[in-house]
Amino acid sequence: MKKYIDLLNETINPIREKIINHEVYSVINSLEDLKIFSQHHIYAVWDFMSLLKSLQNGLTCTSVPWMPVNDGDIRYLINEIVVGEESDEDRLGNRVSHFEMYLSAMKNLGANTSQMDRFLELIKNGNSVRESLALAEVPKGAANLVRETFNVIENEPFYVQAAVFTFGREDLIPDMFTQMVKKIANESPENMKDFVYYLDRHIEVDGGHHSHLALKMTSQLCGDDEQKWQRAIEKTKDALEARKQLWDGVLNEIKRTSVNDV
Repeated sequence: MKKYIDLLNETINPIREKIINHEVYSVINSLEDLKIFSQHHIYAVWDFMSLLKSLQNGLTCTSVPWMPVNDGDIRYLINEIVVGEESDEDRLGNRVSHFEMYLSAMKNLGANTSQMDRFLELIKNGNSVRESLALAEVPKGAANLVRETFNVIENEPFYVQAAVFTFGREDLIPDMFTQMVKKIANESPENMKDFVYYLDRHIEVDGGHHSHLALKMTSQLCGDDEQKWQRAIEKTKDALEARKQLWDGVLNEIKRTSVNDV
């Protein structure tokens, strides 16, 4: 099984390097830049939660009457991740999802959340995800990322969903970005408290304990089936390409805004 994980990491490493070393991290130099970043990135946080819940729905029993589903280890792994992602503690000790934590941090930054609020309201009112993306006029890169994620949710088996969840997300935050966020926090401490807490929590939980759980889950679902791993590799690359396009969109808007401000 290790050989397949090594093959996957070797195959996706070039696109991962492009994401980790993306130019977008070098242009986030102010609170205003960070607001723009968050207004795009919030969609990645939301669709991450959607992919997680799809895995829980498929790999555990979430209906009544209850029946045992899949392997007990798989159920444990996904449920432990869900607990941490859906009901973590915010800076004040309140139980919230990581999405809600991020949205609250955006408001504290002074970022505009009206587009995300509109997107969620459209879905609540019965519109499909794709319809809601269009009606809310979600930025192109963010919309493309969400569509790619929902293509996986709707059309791919759970072993592929698990691989995309495990390897197709940004589990490494560049030191350059962390340092810049801390610098902005020193300049605007009151605005940045919640965002810094979210970032620290993301590194601690999502990039640590949860990433190990997710890797174990993916390994158990794919087993030693070469065809499963090949499909997992293919869709993980697609997910990472969509992530790069998200960062491209953020970069372009920050540059465009900077030019207009001159």
